[in-house]
Amino acid sequence: MEALRPCIVPARLPTASYEKPMLHLPFRSVPTSIFPPIRQCTARSRVVTAVSSTVSTEPVNPVEPEVQSHSQEEKFNWLLQWYPVMPVCDLDKRIPHAKKVIGLDVVVWWDRNENAWKVFDDMCPHRLAPLSEGRIDQWGRLQCVYHGWCFNGSGDCKFIPQAPPDGPPVHTFKKACVSVYPSTVQNDIVWFWPNTDPQYKDILMKNKPPYIPELDDPSYTRLMGNREIPYGYEVLIENLMDPAHVPYAHYGIMTADREGGRPLEMKIQKLDRSGFIGKQEGGTSKFIPPCVFYVSSDLFIDKTNGSASSVETKKEVQRRMLLIFICIPVSPGNSRLIWTFPRNFGVWVDRVVPRWMFHVGQNLILDSDLYLLHVEERKIMDIGPSNWQKACFVPTKSDACVVGFRKWLNKYAGGQVDWGTKFSGALPPTPPREQLMDRYWSHVVNCSSCRVAIKGLNALEVVLQVISVASIGIVAATKQSLMSVAARTALVSMAVICFAASRWLSHFIYKIFHFHDYNHALR
Repeated sequence: MEALRPCIVPARLPTASYEKPMLHLPFRSVPTSIFPPIRQCTARSRVVTAVSSTVSTEPVNPVEPEVQSHSQEEKFNWLLQWYPVMPVCDLDKRIPHAKKVIGLDVVVWWDRNENAWKVFDDMCPHRLAPLSEGRIDQWGRLQCVYHGWCFNGSGDCKFIPQAPPDGPPVHTFKKACVSVYPSTVQNDIVWFWPNTDPQYKDILMKNKPPYIPELDDPSYTRLMGNREIPYGYEVLIENLMDPAHVPYAHYGIMTADREGGRPLEMKIQKLDRSGFIGKQEGGTSKFIPPCVFYVSSDLFIDKTNGSASSVETKKEVQRRMLLIFICIPVSPGNSRLIWTFPRNFGVWVDRVVPRWMFHVGQNLILDSDLYLLHVEERKIMDIGPSNWQKACFVPTKSDACVVGFRKWLNKYAGGQVDWGTKFSGALPPTPPREQLMDRYWSHVVNCSSCRVAIKGLNALEVVLQVISVASIGIVAATKQSLMSVAARTALVSMAVICFAASRWLSHFIYKIFHFHDYNHALR
């Protein structure tokens, strides 16, 4: 079993110069030049290393999309892959959760009888009601609340209330069962295989999701976040592969230099059906299709003087940080991002600072280029995804990873996500800006930490308002002769301060958990 697990083995690279990271905000601590040396190995494929023969991506002269006929072995099948659903930390074991992945409506729920997360088709076989609106009953079964049908972790119907006990056992009929997807938990994320054909029942024995060992290493911090994104998978993953946009699209958040752009030496190595490796200024990135893209940095510190030293001192102290982005196709014009930035230094920060406070900055970063990417996707659809390299002028090497992704997409994956017959491919209409950039429904309701935080802050706001009203009430109800001027002044002051604090807190809650606009022209 262990031999089947994809593994990532960092190679040794010369050290580079880095700015001291701001540990309280992981997104801000990302130098734009850190990309890791990585190797992936599986039982079914050759070992891929950063030193293998290269396929250079030179974006100086844009090329025609590579759409050719390939053998079945070369083609990338979108429905024969593992897909992440959600981080375990953001799933509540008491309730079923509705999710959409690659166009499929699924329900994720905790089967306490098998101590495992289950992924079902989100549709009751009786009258097609969503099982995600149901409940987990006292026997640990998933119950449809439309008519009370109950299902165990294998999808078998165990109880139909309307069936007479002395009648035929209709609950045992095959048509009474729910479709069950193969699923597993790896790196604290629930993954599922989007095919219910019986031949894939034991797919986990032959094929596993991409494995990142740092996420299971107790010496690394590994806080996760997730957000629903109102633009598609292709645009999301391209944006995360593009460090050149950071000084401009995220000015004032990740950088203070309005004109911080510079030439970036980037190229692609080993582009094939299984993805590619990207090289940039002493580092490497890795794309493992369809969902995983990450970058990493090895920084070796000399124990004697604390300064960055050469590779020869690597046995002394090794500091590493990874930026892991898991991009999930949801439907045309919609995607889901799971992010985590494991590192083996400054671990205490994540233990002290509440998780929701990290999400404040990370959501602001996502919002700062959200609208322009939403619009960009519609322009790409207007020209046709297959015409991307004709319409987009990419003359510099800083676009190497983006061009590499488009080459992979066209050559191996049909040029776009295969939705089957679920969708026509048309994008949904653009909603008002406040709805488009809404944080509550795209993040807060799906984040266990932010849900608790907003409840606590809302309660604090109410407490402040009550204190303000009560203080004024006491002053008004008490005769002037029975209360000193100092006491009256103190109560009035408390009322004013508490009222002002409640108003400020209300504004803070709205900006942090609901909507925070970002105007590039006025920053």
